[in-house]
Amino acid sequence: MGTINKEVILKSAALMTGLESEAKVCPSEQKGIRFHFAGKTVEADIDNIVSTEHCTVIGNSDIKIMLIEHFMAACAICRITGLDVYLTHFELPILDGSSKTWVEAFKNAGIVNPDNIQTKIKEPVYYLNGKTHLIVIPSDNLNLTYGVNYRHKDLRNRWVSLDLNKLNEIIEARTFGYLAELEMLQKAGYGRGASLENTLGLTDEGYTAELKSEFEPIKHKILDLIGDFYLAGCNILNFKGEIIVKEAGHTVHTIVAKKLKNILIKEA
Repeated sequence: MGTINKEVILKSAALMTGLESEAKVCPSEQKGIRFHFAGKTVEADIDNIVSTEHCTVIGNSDIKIMLIEHFMAACAICRITGLDVYLTHFELPILDGSSKTWVEAFKNAGIVNPDNIQTKIKEPVYYLNGKTHLIVIPSDNLNLTYGVNYRHKDLRNRWVSLDLNKLNEIIEARTFGYLAELEMLQKAGYGRGASLENTLGLTDEGYTAELKSEFEPIKHKILDLIGDFYLAGCNILNFKGEIIVKEAGHTVHTIVAKKLKNILIKEA
């Protein structure tokens, strides 16, 4: 079981609420990633999802925890399967808008017994609905391609494939959105913590900041997918299969992840 050697404490604004959030991440001898807030606990599990509107939210009758996908992606990337996370706010800190700070903090703390178990499936799993699809097909190797079609000169009918040799480009890919829609989102109660430090804005001319790498927004979508699938026990980085995604989001990611959870085959 993978965990960290010592506790990690990180804090920043929360992306959706704009309030300060601190996360104390502690090693665990028990498998599972658990979030604790106000004396209540919920486990990071696909069956505990309560919302996928704008971000992935888990919860139960006592608690809800928002925007866990970047944290879960970092756990998948570091092969961590056991942690206790104590929060001062019900939304995780956004940090720089990617998984980079989490991954660096876990590595600096030391990763103990990383979980490198490979998984596969025997039959295809898919979601098809008009222009949106997510298909997972058995294969001897991992191949992942993500397509988007955004109202942006660089992101119309654009596809990007995961290159494990350039995994850092996925890790550092920031959350993003249309700058013109930010005020509307904030009035609706979302994106109140968005800033130039944590969010890449899409504009008519280009972007609000220099890209970390080419097609960074699509790479962030791959990061989200890694985090969402990890809730079902499927670490994409240890998975044997073809994954093809087009114009999807957290809702579709988690619909397919729920299907995967029951048919994953572990390889020693």
